[in-house]
Amino acid sequence: MSRRFAAVDLGASSGRVMLADLSDGLSLTEAHRFPNGPVRVADRLYWDVLGLYREILTGLRAAGPVSSIGVDSWAVDYALLDESGAMLGNPVHYRDDRTRGVAEQVADAVGAETLYDVSGLQVLPFNTIYQLLADRLDGAATMLLIPDLIGYWLTGEVGAEVTNASTTGLLDVRTRSWALPLIKQLGLPSGIFPELRQPGDAVGGLRRDVAGEIGWSAPVRAVGSHDTASAVAAVPATGPAFAYVSCGTWSLAGVELPEPVLTPQSRAANFTNEAGIDGTVRYLRNVMGLWLLQECLRAWPGSDLGELLAAAAGEPAFAAVVNPDEPVFMPPGDMPARIAAECRRTGQRPPSSPAAFVRCVLESLALGHRLAVRQAMELSGRDVEVVHLVGGGSRNELLCQFTADACGLPVVAGPAEATTFGNVLVQARAAGLVSGLDEMRSLVASAEPLRRYEPSGDRAAWDEAAARVF
Repeated sequence: MSRRFAAVDLGASSGRVMLADLSDGLSLTEAHRFPNGPVRVADRLYWDVLGLYREILTGLRAAGPVSSIGVDSWAVDYALLDESGAMLGNPVHYRDDRTRGVAEQVADAVGAETLYDVSGLQVLPFNTIYQLLADRLDGAATMLLIPDLIGYWLTGEVGAEVTNASTTGLLDVRTRSWALPLIKQLGLPSGIFPELRQPGDAVGGLRRDVAGEIGWSAPVRAVGSHDTASAVAAVPATGPAFAYVSCGTWSLAGVELPEPVLTPQSRAANFTNEAGIDGTVRYLRNVMGLWLLQECLRAWPGSDLGELLAAAAGEPAFAAVVNPDEPVFMPPGDMPARIAAECRRTGQRPPSSPAAFVRCVLESLALGHRLAVRQAMELSGRDVEVVHLVGGGSRNELLCQFTADACGLPVVAGPAEATTFGNVLVQARAAGLVSGLDEMRSLVASAEPLRRYEPSGDRAAWDEAAARVF
């Protein structure tokens, strides 16, 4: 049996096809990497999902024959298919403003307490539940979240993987089945929600035309298709007393639990209970993440990130900080101008140089990580001895050190490709090569060099900075 597996990993700013080999330990090779981003047409923001599919096929062709393929992506966004299986339109980007005011309308109609009790989901304006209510569903026969859409195009098989379905606001957090009473109450057509799959389930074999195009054939398997579910499965923890920050365009910060937390305090803190691998719960809250830095860099064409980070390390500490989760930071656009305006609004002098803006962003993100980790501990009762920071943000040494300093806890950084590791290890387990989560995490820990950051600096200064914006 081949011990090679392909992971299609679609992030909100880039995608990749990665090749994993378990012949001797666990190694990863990048077969193909490609950019991803929104496309504005008139007043609507879309994903170029057809372009992504083209790049996926290019990556699979480069990867060569494997035992199986797994697909993960960002959450909440979807495509609608008609009765023939044709896509009714390009998926709308979650940063589009079509859902403005919908969350409030749903809370008034159903009750915020009822919504949370059913789905356990944090209120974010772009949750699938609100997008569907803002959409035109005429002619829609099926709704497929992005990784399920890619799986359908590869195999012709329809289904919905449960970890990603849990981000819709329409999955029952206790039973992990579609919340049909809620769906009916909202007036959504229940028939568009496909049968649920579990991580490791077979999706199907490659369609003949797909196999012909890439030059080989293999089955597709469901994985933790929400990229955070795969990333958390690959956190190289050695015990339960850990928090995680899966840091990329978004930072997803929280703890892993055996059961959801559905208390009024949890709802008030806007914590989410998303499905994880093996029945676990990803108890977390979204923090805006490196999106702030990415948009700043887009406003400074030609800037070198490495040089900016080196310069930011020498900037004065806490000259200005912002709450990274302010709604004003959600859309694309001139991020430095919005950060400056937010600083003025909170009585602070705005940063005066790109390096100062970078320092402001990274200290603000560390404060966001600190708040989410501390609240996760308090609300869940889970002790935390170490924070695992995984994803692309683990390469940012300044952010990792700031997070350790802000949290007052050691931070273990890496792996950067945690999502890919989680994706391929679920496939390897389905093939009988790996047992449970403990072995998966042990393999990751031995496959990648990890870096530990000890907390340092003035705790009182972090407290004072947090008090300015939270």
